[in-house]
Amino acid sequence: MDAILELIREYGTLSYLLLFAYCALKSGALPLFAGYAAQAGALELSLVAACVFAGGYLGDEARFYAVRKFGVHPLESRRRFARALTTARRLLERYGITYIFLYRYPKGLRTIGALPVGLTDMTWHRFTGLNAASAGLWMALMVGAGYLFGASIEQAVKSGWTAWSVALLGVFLLLFFLAWWRVGRLADVRNSGL
Repeated sequence: MDAILELIREYGTLSYLLLFAYCALKSGALPLFAGYAAQAGALELSLVAACVFAGGYLGDEARFYAVRKFGVHPLESRRRFARALTTARRLLERYGITYIFLYRYPKGLRTIGALPVGLTDMTWHRFTGLNAASAGLWMALMVGAGYLFGASIEQAVKSGWTAWSVALLGVFLLLFFLAWWRVGRLADVRNSGL
């Protein structure tokens, strides 16, 4: 571990750029490790926090913008996808705020997490405020935990972080499918009553 920390000290600026890019693309254990590196003196805590927040915030802004700009028009023309998109929109309109605060944590979900929000009628002003709050909370939890708990976080990552992360993804997907089913059923009941 000391060799890695020394390497980080040697390539400090590059380390911050890589941290920013990583956080713009995905979530995972790197912000925790960056907090630990700041505790060990290899990185500056304020710069770590800024890179993690900026990467998390700007990455999701870009994904939201991409869906708003390019849309999903080719999918909407197919009946099967059109119904799924309608259900997804209703689901996000109902649980969107909660979703924005949760999708950063399960492994593998963050990369695509902001894309569905672009399908909703949520304004950019509202999304950007919620996104900033969510990115700030995520940064504080991840970097703060790495900084405060340092070496014990390293052991947790080695011994079972992936298992917990996959379990969290499973719980998230289960809740998502239950909400999807409920919103879809409500729509079917409304449509049959017309």
